[in-house]
Amino acid sequence: MSKRADKAKTLFFEGYNCSQSVLGAFADLYDLDTNTAMRLSDGFGGGMGRMRLTCGAVSAMALLAGLELSSGRPKDTENRTIVYAKVKEMADAFQQKNGSIICRELLGNALPSDNSSRPEDRTAEYYKKRPCHECVYDCACIIEEYLLKNRR
Repeated sequence: MSKRADKAKTLFFEGYNCSQSVLGAFADLYDLDTNTAMRLSDGFGGGMGRMRLTCGAVSAMALLAGLELSSGRPKDTENRTIVYAKVKEMADAFQQKNGSIICRELLGNALPSDNSSRPEDRTAEYYKKRPCHECVYDCACIIEEYLLKNRR
């Protein structure tokens, strides 16, 4: 078992959203304090602002790929190609395991009936019917395997 994957899952059960949980589990590697990491990733929860688009945990994988691999230079297309390829590789691994990277598809029958921006209350029933904690765990494992395994 991965300590960072366990941490990501714990953060989710503490009430952080899927994106915050994944970024938060790795923030220390990039000198991000917890508050900054959580604020930076907050809007990606619920498939980006609860629109049920790309899974927030998958979005956090993309954020971490940028932190790990990007040069940050605007015309460095070679480097950007590397970042994009890694994001695609990780998203493909997640999709292969979970069937989709789209929040609404991952939620399936647990999809909320309302379209409001208000997050659902975190109750025992909420956690029981959703795959989110497993998606968070899977993303953290994928990050370790695909992004960080050759890290010094």
